[in-house]
Amino acid sequence: MRLYETWTQHIAADKPYVLYKKPGQTQVIGLFQRDNTLHQVEHFTESGFILAPFHEGIRFYIPLAHADKIEEEIPVEAVDFAAFDLDYEAQPAKANFEHLVGRCVTAIKNGQFSKVVPARKEEVAVEVTEIQSLFTKLLVAYPEAFCYVIYHPQIGLWMGATPETLVELKGKVLHTMALAGTQVNHGKDEVRWGEKEREEQRYVTEFIVEKLQPLSTHIEVSEPFTKRAAKVMHICTNIEAELKEVDVQTIVEALHPTPAVCGMPKDVSRDFLLHEEGYSRKYYAGYLGELNVPIAENSQHSRLFVNLRCMEIEKEHVNLYIGCGVTEDSDPTSEFIETVNKSTTMKKVLF
Repeated sequence: MRLYETWTQHIAADKPYVLYKKPGQTQVIGLFQRDNTLHQVEHFTESGFILAPFHEGIRFYIPLAHADKIEEEIPVEAVDFAAFDLDYEAQPAKANFEHLVGRCVTAIKNGQFSKVVPARKEEVAVEVTEIQSLFTKLLVAYPEAFCYVIYHPQIGLWMGATPETLVELKGKVLHTMALAGTQVNHGKDEVRWGEKEREEQRYVTEFIVEKLQPLSTHIEVSEPFTKRAAKVMHICTNIEAELKEVDVQTIVEALHPTPAVCGMPKDVSRDFLLHEEGYSRKYYAGYLGELNVPIAENSQHSRLFVNLRCMEIEKEHVNLYIGCGVTEDSDPTSEFIETVNKSTTMKKVLF
């Protein structure tokens, strides 16, 4: 396979690359940058694959003009995923996160914001020696997600499988989604959602519609439905807008970060998280994907995803980032359990 052969050469040469698969597709796209230059997105007129942080950090991209592009159908075989135990009593992670959630609830009751999405960082002691086989396992495990692995010597190595679209833009038509609320997927046809989850999802929908209204001539909002994402399920609303004009930067900055990964109001909840979480999210809860990729003559396509269900791969360990939505009625223990359940997405392929 030319794709994996080129990837092997790039790994050996320590050069930047990205491989990704769009939701529901089997074709894997690889962009292999020809040198080690760190290209930064400044005006959102650039063309290539972008990776942007949650707040602080470098918004970089792999330019189409400076990379070799290869698309291949990757044959994947069934994988026996190892069973692992979920630790719902892990200390000190449990106590630390429950205290954080408690501070979030207090801030909500004091009127600082109506919703906030705290996250924790979990360091997993595992050494990844075969990045290619790990990515193949990811493709097998999450066929309906946006799967990717991206590397730059100055940025690091990230991999993930995210279910959430931030922006899909074709011409003046914009597609996005409001995704919130979480349950473990037990395979049942009928799913019951509590008021806490429905309220959390309404916040996200209302935020997106509010931000898009001044930019749009018409907005359509679907009824909420259950979206299954591997071991967990979410409430989802699809949103389509006819834009007055196409300005990718204005659109992205209006929507990012959404209440699904930050809170509402956006600025206040974001500043609270930056102060209270005690670590840098880096590219977790940022966004990534195709930026201004030509699809026809005089026509471009941008499709960006929220960087959820992701891992940062370091030499002797892997960092997982897991968050949950908190409202006034949230229970700290239940929220920690939710983060443990969400961690199965990445641990499933790690072990």
